[in-house]
Amino acid sequence: MKKGSRFLLMVLLVCLFSTTVCFAEVPYKTYTIDGYGSVSETQTAYTPLASFSKIGEYSLMGPTDLKITDDGTEIYVADPPSGRVYVSDLEGNFLRYYDEGLVTPTGIYVTEDRTLYVADKSGKIVVFDVDGNTLATYETPTHPLYGSSPFRPTKIAVNNGGDMYIISEGNSNGIIQISPTDGGTFLGYFGTNAANVSALRIIQETILSDAQLSKLSANIPSTPSNLCIDEKGLIYTVTPGLENSSLKKLNIAGINLVTPDAYDGKEVGVATGNYNNIYVLSSDGYIYEYNGEGELLFVFGGRDDGRSRIGLSTIAAAIDVDLNDNLYIVDTEAKKVQVFQSTEFTDLLHEALSLYDSGRYTESKEPLTQVLEMNSLFDYANKAMGRAIYQEEDYETALRYARLSKDLNGYSDSWWEIRNVWLRNNLVSAVLVIVAIVAVIKILSALQKKRGIFNGVIRATEKIRSKTLVKQLAYAKYFMKHPIDGSYGVRWEGKSSYVCAGILLAIFVVEIIFNKYFCGFLLKTVREGRYDLVGDIGTVLLVFFVLTACCYLMCTINDGESTFKQLVCGFAYCLTPFLMIVPFIILLGNVVTYNEAFLMEFANLFVYVWCIILVFLAIKEINNYSVKETFKIIFLTAFTVLIVCLLAFILYVLCRQVIDFVVDLVREAVYRIGN
Repeated sequence: MKKGSRFLLMVLLVCLFSTTVCFAEVPYKTYTIDGYGSVSETQTAYTPLASFSKIGEYSLMGPTDLKITDDGTEIYVADPPSGRVYVSDLEGNFLRYYDEGLVTPTGIYVTEDRTLYVADKSGKIVVFDVDGNTLATYETPTHPLYGSSPFRPTKIAVNNGGDMYIISEGNSNGIIQISPTDGGTFLGYFGTNAANVSALRIIQETILSDAQLSKLSANIPSTPSNLCIDEKGLIYTVTPGLENSSLKKLNIAGINLVTPDAYDGKEVGVATGNYNNIYVLSSDGYIYEYNGEGELLFVFGGRDDGRSRIGLSTIAAAIDVDLNDNLYIVDTEAKKVQVFQSTEFTDLLHEALSLYDSGRYTESKEPLTQVLEMNSLFDYANKAMGRAIYQEEDYETALRYARLSKDLNGYSDSWWEIRNVWLRNNLVSAVLVIVAIVAVIKILSALQKKRGIFNGVIRATEKIRSKTLVKQLAYAKYFMKHPIDGSYGVRWEGKSSYVCAGILLAIFVVEIIFNKYFCGFLLKTVREGRYDLVGDIGTVLLVFFVLTACCYLMCTINDGESTFKQLVCGFAYCLTPFLMIVPFIILLGNVVTYNEAFLMEFANLFVYVWCIILVFLAIKEINNYSVKETFKIIFLTAFTVLIVCLLAFILYVLCRQVIDFVVDLVREAVYRIGN
């Protein structure tokens, strides 16, 4: 939107509202979510433009809903305390109000031909034409399938066929769907929310009788707080407290198509924008903007602290957007409507969204480039740029942008294409190299049999393998395959030592670090370029020795026959599957795509299960326990570890308090000496 147009709109708004229009600097910060799911600050997306509490000479008494007409020329505001729906144009003229037959109009919907649908909480839907004539009134459905639920309409949306989607207070069955035919035909319930089932509730329903359950509060689905409908007929609902189901985008079958990646549990308003984007409003005044797939673009606004600053709300209730991307927010408690205008940064992002959604990928790169010039770390722009470049089949560049934005799906798709191109270009060469390697091995084997060219190497190798420490390290492979016999060797045959265990543990630490930081982009769970090697090494060693010490303590108390050295060595040998297999997992993790990532997950699960089985057998065999006694020792070890952690935490808190006390004491002494 051009600056001149924004200035004209500002002037028109000043003319529109008789109260003083307030302007101020932005009193809030704008945030987005990066590729790691963390909240980060970004450029201001929308700035407060104006606020008003009157339409013409009529003061708003507690507005709860508003709608902008499709052509962006009129604003409808529902004001329940006055029993009216007010209408104004954007040229400053009060147009009309609707109040015939209305008692508590809490929700409204306006069609393209200015037909007004009003959800009246008193128990009816009233339909008006543009002249204020009542066209129809719909009251409680009489269809048997409707049941005995109350009919107290609070919000309404209407599709192109005239079918009404109604939210009724206290009706947990879902959105009420009514057709205008035959004076109002109940079509059924739509988009019903699922009931929240906690672990405690499951236990209660399992063990309590029907009489006891009847005394508990009913576990019923939550009722949506608001809804809207887009030009394609998709229904959008918001429901406070449903976390990642707080925003729903429902198709004609009632199937949800989005999962928002940010929410605050206080959603009260929803509207669709001009670029397949979605706006969600919380009662605290926070405005969330998502793209059509539920990915967060911006969150801004907030709750007013009593200073009545423009841009902040007291109790927000509804949101809508006009053709110029200006947002209108209803504040019920403050009895006003606030207007926000988009910034250049947001306009460029919207332009890119529009171009991309229409398939004009190359053209979308220009506004995205400008967005990234303003904020090169805006992950969504990097992601969109990568996807646009992917459509141009420049997979190397697309891969770079996907990695920069942490777009795992985009990275996987680009890597798949790059890998396919490499295989097509190098498959023959790779096969020839493999054949050549096999041929060289065969030739060297034949020469060894005839002339013994490697006899010197073999004798040197055998000499090294005869060393005690080398034998102990090689014994790890035998232990991995034969844990029962291996445990016998550890206990009675001295097949290990502290040095051997230390080497195995050191290799384990190195592989843990490599698996954490170099496992492949798609499998990595830490931020790029961030390392905590000291913490990683300390954590692994601390966990290993705490578990070993606690297990040894429990074995000693419960007639175990192992020594501490035997347990340390045995547990070190139990890490062998990890040491042998994880290097291959790390290598494969750098070449797989998302479609093959399950292979890595299965391999890791296989390794961990194998190690756990070895630990179980090592405890059992080294201590000469039965299976039952072994389970008992494992349970007691786990309990002891919890006690140790609790004691460590208490000591940490006490030491921290002592340190803080000493620091405060020193500061006080320095202050008094200085004065």
